[in-house]
Amino acid sequence: MQQEEKIFADGFSFKRSENAPDFVIGRLSMKVEDAVAFIKEHEKRGWINLNIKQARSGNYYVELDTYEPKTDGKVSETKSDLKPTAKTSKKPTPVEDEEVLPF
Repeated sequence: MQQEEKIFADGFSFKRSENAPDFVIGRLSMKVEDAVAFIKEHEKRGWINLNIKQARSGNYYVELDTYEPKTDGKVSETKSDLKPTAKTSKKPTPVEDEEVLPF
């Protein structure tokens, strides 16, 4: 299995804070000019996915997630692609009092 070359996210830096409370994982910093240029270069359909990973050295880095699911040739619809139909645009019918759950 050939491993793809890593694409490091320019302008993004993640640092783990060992002295912070347990609920604080770390801090993500962005150098705006570099981060915006990176996002514009790599966005697909208005989105970009980044992974925060830990190197063997223990340092953290931010990498572009290049995973794309394999398609079988069928076009799949996303929620944004769906147009309202009579079934999806119908207003819900009121629920009778006796059908209300007791919690």
